[in-house]
Amino acid sequence: MQSRVDRQLRALALAKACAACGARVRTIGHLTGLPPREALRLLFPDRMAVPRGRSPDSPEWYHGANLLHRAEASIVVALYRRLRDADFPAGEALVGAYRHYLGICQPPHRISFDRAFDLAAHTDGLWLTDTRSFSLVTCPTCHSEFLAAFGSVARSNDHCPFCKLVQRYGTDPRVQGAFPVQPLAAPSAEQLGMLILLQRSFGSSTGQAGTSSTSESQT
Repeated sequence: MQSRVDRQLRALALAKACAACGARVRTIGHLTGLPPREALRLLFPDRMAVPRGRSPDSPEWYHGANLLHRAEASIVVALYRRLRDADFPAGEALVGAYRHYLGICQPPHRISFDRAFDLAAHTDGLWLTDTRSFSLVTCPTCHSEFLAAFGSVARSNDHCPFCKLVQRYGTDPRVQGAFPVQPLAAPSAEQLGMLILLQRSFGSSTGQAGTSSTSESQT
């Protein structure tokens, strides 16, 4: 069991990580239990740097959002759920998922940390609400996970944002910019050397097998 000091240190570390991701004070409070004044004092000594704006309302927003927003929202929640399924605490799972999302998706990132928090809250029924508004479902065509209304079952790919991205990729510059084709990395000298050795080894063994077959047929 963690001591009180350990719990406070963990909460402060999580609060710092949330602030680095751009979280609002309200969001930090929900995730860590820190009172707003304490969060302001510890994390935002410059009051002009405090994130402001209206809190997200994802159950209303998601179903009317454009394709790229729905795709990136699904990526964030899928990453979050994988960490939760691996027994990570909810707050740490959210921070880890958001950092991973920032690393794999091209800027400008369409999902803010507060939006990610709101999506996760309405997927798991945590922090803000006891009601689950979203489920992650698996597309039967591309097998990607995407957000849908709670309790939904994907019987086709009609609502899969990733299938729609693929369909539009050749003609939509916005989709191409959001998910650019990544060039293959040039192999290193060591990798090229190993490839040559494997080719020589394969050629040698093939040649020996061919020789043995010829000998047997002559006998």
